[in-house]
Amino acid sequence: MTSNAVFLQPAFILQQRKYRETSFIIDALTRDFGRVSLLAKGVRKTKSQTAGLLQPFRPLNLSYFGKSELKTLSNVEMIKPYDQLQGLALYCGFYVNELITCFLHKYDPHPEVFELYETCLSCLLEPSKIEMSLRIFELDLMATVGYGLQLDYDCFNNKAVHSLANYHYNEEQGPIESQEGLYSGKTLLALKSRALNDSQTLHEAKILMRAVISVYLQGKPLKSRTVINQIMHHL
Repeated sequence: MTSNAVFLQPAFILQQRKYRETSFIIDALTRDFGRVSLLAKGVRKTKSQTAGLLQPFRPLNLSYFGKSELKTLSNVEMIKPYDQLQGLALYCGFYVNELITCFLHKYDPHPEVFELYETCLSCLLEPSKIEMSLRIFELDLMATVGYGLQLDYDCFNNKAVHSLANYHYNEEQGPIESQEGLYSGKTLLALKSRALNDSQTLHEAKILMRAVISVYLQGKPLKSRTVINQIMHHL
């Protein structure tokens, strides 16, 4: 990297929108520089082959330059062959992209999130792992950006979480034992160990992570989640 240029940076496209008649503005997750905004000039022209590469979930090398917040894309290369997400997995991939857009500030490097993202995409290719991979990604993303969840200790009652007890969950205090709690200690401990192996645990984990994410997004709805819910309703 020079003062205003980056070469062959591993990246994934998170989203894109049309700009003027022939260009795109792209939001990309890069390995070493976090989220970046790129102007892809002329890629929508009839003879351009670049637009076909600038699709979500494809492992790319991007080169770009510029001193302003909006950089200019100069080159794009496919890194390796990949398996395309399809069906529900595709929409879940867009959900993961939206989470990253919401929780990562631009130009804030998080190489660990890049690795988590690659792992999540691989797991989404296996239908049986979709729910588990989403919960683990949500949990690890929260931890990476400073919103890590306390899951194995009840600070209010000053004792460890027990697998047979039930708990409420407070985003600031963590689990609080209660007979009316929505979450079993088993689920909290499973989340802690990233071992979500049964339907009850997955169901409770989904409810918990949805509530936590909603708090940190201050109630802002996620468009991709709405689409996924509609799909699941019709299955």
